[in-house]
Amino acid sequence: MEFLTGELKGSHDPSGILFTVLAAMSGMEREYIRDRTLEGHESARKRGKTIGGAGVTDPDMLSMALHLRDQEMSLRDIAKRLVITTGTKKGQHPSPATVMRMLREHDEKPATTASV
Repeated sequence: MEFLTGELKGSHDPSGILFTVLAAMSGMEREYIRDRTLEGHESARKRGKTIGGAGVTDPDMLSMALHLRDQEMSLRDIAKRLVITTGTKKGQHPSPATVMRMLREHDEKPATTASV
């Protein structure tokens, strides 16, 4: 095992017990942090807080994206033609991932309401 930085910089034999213990502790710490983060997200949702960035889409942007998709434009081309109208990103273009998520949510919405 080779460490590029830190106090243990250099190559070391990973078969020693020290590395086994450190690896196990590292894995436990990672799981602990992950569990605490998920608990925090769930607690925030219960309090009505949103997780993630502010929404940049609106109904007008969705209708324009649907119109451009009907013309068989790519997600990148659609994103280049849309403009964010509110918030700190006002005047910028949404990412292709945002356009894809917006269109996917629109496509899934009728399917869920039809099954209810």
